Amino acid sequence: MSELRWHPLLEEWVITATHRQERTLHPPPEYCPLCPTRPGETPTEVPEPTYEIVVFENKFPSLLREPPEPAVEPTPFSPVRSSEGVCEVVLYTPDHHATLADLPLARIEQLIYVWRDRYRELSVRPEVQYVFIFENKGREIGVTLSHPHGQIYAYPFLPPKIERELHAQRRHLRQRGRCLLCEIVAFEQADGRRLVDENRDWLAMVPFFARYPYEVWLLPKAHRRDLLELGEREIETLAHLLQRVLQRYDGLWHFSMPYVMAQHPRPSDGKPHPEWHFHIEFYPPYRTPDKLKYLAGSESGAGVFINDTLPEQTAAELRAVRLE
Repeated sequence: MSELRWHPLLEEWVITATHRQERTLHPPPEYCPLCPTRPGETPTEVPEPTYEIVVFENKFPSLLREPPEPAVEPTPFSPVRSSEGVCEVVLYTPDHHATLADLPLARIEQLIYVWRDRYRELSVRPEVQYVFIFENKGREIGVTLSHPHGQIYAYPFLPPKIERELHAQRRHLRQRGRCLLCEIVAFEQADGRRLVDENRDWLAMVPFFARYPYEVWLLPKAHRRDLLELGEREIETLAHLLQRVLQRYDGLWHFSMPYVMAQHPRPSDGKPHPEWHFHIEFYPPYRTPDKLKYLAGSESGAGVFINDTLPEQTAAELRAVRLE
């Protein structure tokens, strides 16, 4: 069963997808369904002996290209919709033990072009309102398959967090005549205390308002709304800064840092969205080398995050990591 149910108090859609209970959970490396199919062995999701980057439909999708009708009737308070959309898996490398941080710069750049291609194709589907490209890395995040991969969800609605960002950026543009994130980029460059890294086209920072310890945002210095607006040089420099940020994470405490990576392009609703500024957000779950940040009462029950660290201090720690 897969359907969308309306939450009348939060005014947002909840996806129910009961078939996902059966998805693969931490198989041994020799049976990994995301590795290439080895000659004479059990077939995997990739029927080839090797590959570079692979994209395929999620075997246990939350959203379906051709969903069934909802299995329940709506209540007087909660409409129900079919779970129309797309869920894809993006495999970064055939190497089961690698991470995105381990990949050569050319492969990361190639991956950005793949993300851009999938964003372009999914954005024009008539039911799609938002294309969300993300990666869950590490058991601490809840990952069920450790092979290096990301995902893409093409939603038939605007996710609530994106909707709030849209309203804030639109209001700022209307009131001040400038892009909110363009102004934040300029301010953080001038201030410098929360910068983690930067290059000619991109800036990496711990936000002044960070909700997670060691949260980092990557932002283009020029006003770009999505991946499609990036030039070749900007894709090359994004790959370079993305690699350096990931290496800083791994070098911070000398282990492979888990995280959620969330790309925030403009909505795919056919409107121009001049207010939107593309950015990538990272949420690592660790607050010290041996302590996790849990989303407990205040965060989960009230939606109010409590950060145990100072953004200025965590940015300085990440800046201080020596890169090879």
